[in-house]
Amino acid sequence: MSKVGFIGLGIMGKPMARNLLKAGFPLTVHSRSRPPVDELAAEGATPAATPREVAEASDIVITIVPDGPDVEAVVRGSEGILAGAHEGLLLIDMSTIAPATARAIAAEAAQHGVHMLDAPVSGGDTGAIAGTLSIMAGGDPADFERARPVFAALGKTITYCGPSGAGQTVKACNQIVIAGVLEAVSEALVLGMRAGVDPAIVLQVLGGGFAQTRVMDVRGPTMIRHEFQPGFKIRLHRKDLGIVLQTAREVGACLPGTALVDQFFGTLIAQGQGDLDHSALLTVIESLSGGPTPEDPGHE
Repeated sequence: MSKVGFIGLGIMGKPMARNLLKAGFPLTVHSRSRPPVDELAAEGATPAATPREVAEASDIVITIVPDGPDVEAVVRGSEGILAGAHEGLLLIDMSTIAPATARAIAAEAAQHGVHMLDAPVSGGDTGAIAGTLSIMAGGDPADFERARPVFAALGKTITYCGPSGAGQTVKACNQIVIAGVLEAVSEALVLGMRAGVDPAIVLQVLGGGFAQTRVMDVRGPTMIRHEFQPGFKIRLHRKDLGIVLQTAREVGACLPGTALVDQFFGTLIAQGQGDLDHSALLTVIESLSGGPTPEDPGHE
């Protein structure tokens, strides 16, 4: 069984690393914050002080960190993965970064004899905990097959998307749809509540028809209760939409709806709400509609 290294033990990374332990992979872990490292070490993982140590101990290294510059620092830094890499190491970046950045890092890794897949995920913290993530991978098909047993411990929908950068491109498409659905669900709930309909009834009816979506199923009930404990933070989704809009400019795609939701997320961040769950987009639509209605159970 391959020795796996895992770097980045946040909301997504810690349960993903735990699932690898449960699957029996020898696991070395590192994160900027020490507590999750110690927690997983108590469960059988080997702690590492630097990404370099992770690479030296591993056949496959997984990274899942907030943004492109974080990936670059973890990979290229003086104590980074490439500093400790050996010929044939497989680097799997499961962060969400720009496709162009993924291709550039993969090209540099190749110069060190390191293979790389960009393999971002979808499914949120619930999918990370349950091991049911959707994984979309870009890179060499042989590397994808090598990574498949690791992916099987983390997700249920595992898809090879194409050459380097393709995984990130598909993830960008994913983030467009999630943002759009959250905005549409927010509008539907606000309309229903202001018209005097119980929002739970709105969700029940929409969930049983053509409008049903996984996003609404998972986030709809917490939205009507105004429970915005983050599964995926607003500031991170806006970061992703920045990647989407940058990529759209590069390829000449017009994405007006995405640009609008990007501005809504920007409003929430400016109000100090960037660490709330992205479903707090509902509060922007409420505000534009004159504020929450008396029927809103989250604002008694």
